[in-house]
Amino acid sequence: MTEHRWLRSSYSNLNGNCVELSVPRGLVRDSKDPGGPVLSADVPALVRAVKEGRFDR
Repeated sequence: MTEHRWLRSSYSNLNGNCVELSVPRGLVRDSKDPGGPVLSADVPALVRAVKEGRFDR
């Protein structure tokens, strides 16, 4: 199995409220719960959807 490193945005605040992306890419997790669930994601498509406002309420 491939070992993953986790990266957090430099824009995240110090209290850890952020998502982390894996290297190699493809996985996403909650930085507050590093031992919790991990989502498999098409990261470029996810970023596009966020930029397009598809998750705005």
